[in-house]
Amino acid sequence: MEEIQERNLNSDAITKLDEIVESILGEDKATFTLRDRTFGEIVYTYRGDCLMRPASNMKILTGTAAIAELGLDYRFKTEIYIDGNIEGYTLYGNVYVKGYGDPTINEATLKFFAEVLRKYGIHQVKGKLIGDDTYFSGDTLPPGVDEEGETHYYGARISPITMSPNDDFDASTIIVQATSGNIGEKPSFTVIPHLSGLQISNEAKTVDRNAESTLEIRRINNTSQIVITGEIPEEETAKVWVSHQDPTKNTLLFFKELCKDADIRFEPEEAIDSGATPDHAKLIHTHESRSIAEIFSIFMKLSNNSIADIFLKTMGKQKHGVGDYEHGLKVVRAYLEKRQINFTTWQFADGSGLSHHNRLHSNGISELLFVLQKEPYFQNFYESLPVGGNTNRLVGGTLKDRFLEPELQQRIFAKTGYIHQVNTLSGYVTGKSGRDYIFSIMLEGREEGIPFLDEGLKAIIEVV
Repeated sequence: MEEIQERNLNSDAITKLDEIVESILGEDKATFTLRDRTFGEIVYTYRGDCLMRPASNMKILTGTAAIAELGLDYRFKTEIYIDGNIEGYTLYGNVYVKGYGDPTINEATLKFFAEVLRKYGIHQVKGKLIGDDTYFSGDTLPPGVDEEGETHYYGARISPITMSPNDDFDASTIIVQATSGNIGEKPSFTVIPHLSGLQISNEAKTVDRNAESTLEIRRINNTSQIVITGEIPEEETAKVWVSHQDPTKNTLLFFKELCKDADIRFEPEEAIDSGATPDHAKLIHTHESRSIAEIFSIFMKLSNNSIADIFLKTMGKQKHGVGDYEHGLKVVRAYLEKRQINFTTWQFADGSGLSHHNRLHSNGISELLFVLQKEPYFQNFYESLPVGGNTNRLVGGTLKDRFLEPELQQRIFAKTGYIHQVNTLSGYVTGKSGRDYIFSIMLEGREEGIPFLDEGLKAIIEVV
């Protein structure tokens, strides 16, 4: 009994936490739970069972379920098939790319696929390049993506055939970078890795270096047209991740260009299609991605929405034979049930937390964070969390510019979350006393919630 009393907060600390919630977090805008990290007991809760939108705190559920159900060693496949006959370096038939959701495919991967065809003796294809994206089903656009988000990386479409422009693995995107010219001139632009069937219209102009930048780079909704508009000051650059309109088609268009570079020609040249790989087609290559263990830290540190929903659809396909949101969320529910998390009131719509239809509460999130410590993969999960104030983006992640004070270093390991008027932060924290706690804070209804959330957590650390 004496040990339990020592773990509990005294009345003075509880009073101070009440004041922090009411004066900083906002008594009608917050839900907050604080648990003893070692024993799991709730030492303080404020509206802890109040349902709120978790934003990217949803990735705690999706990510840990993916590790548990798919495994840290799981790798996404991509298969290359051919049908027809090869006569004198010409394939009289089709080439099929069958995707399984690999978010790590990049330019180098696609170049290697072209080399596979060459090594197989194919220099010309009198047939189609066909993408088999049947592994996932349902709408490619994630739930809750609005018109603004549809063209940006965070709302990118989810397809079994996709590619990423760099090692952040923002699947189904390209990077467009604009660089100013002389005053009155249009900026120049570069695309990484390739336009992939998209088109760019450059309507922007360079202005005086003291002017404000109004440059905007975006794809027009539901089209393949990217427009660069506004003004960019001299000696400035702007870089934007733009989502694909049709990830399967866009990826195949780039692959076909790389085949051309490798002296492999398709006739007719525009023959790109999608469809199921026929049973008679011959498998000539299987590519495997990096393991989940290797990509998990990038996923959590940088809060990658595409990977979250790829995990979800893959779990649905693996466990229930249907690669959609509904069946993926069945796996997440079963994962929580097995760990005896009280989620009966929770509502799920996606794997990333982008949707405003998700609802969790801080008591449950903190309970999961406690239970996770007993899992064999906990160290992988813990090391994937953003570290407050660590300015290395692959360590600090989405917390690299927050909690920069020296006294806060190595105290906060937590998953961030943001959607419109929602800010969340849940993880592990060391109080001023040196004790370790689990916390979950969710704020709603604030236009700019991060300063309130961060000020509140700093004040909480001082109390505990």
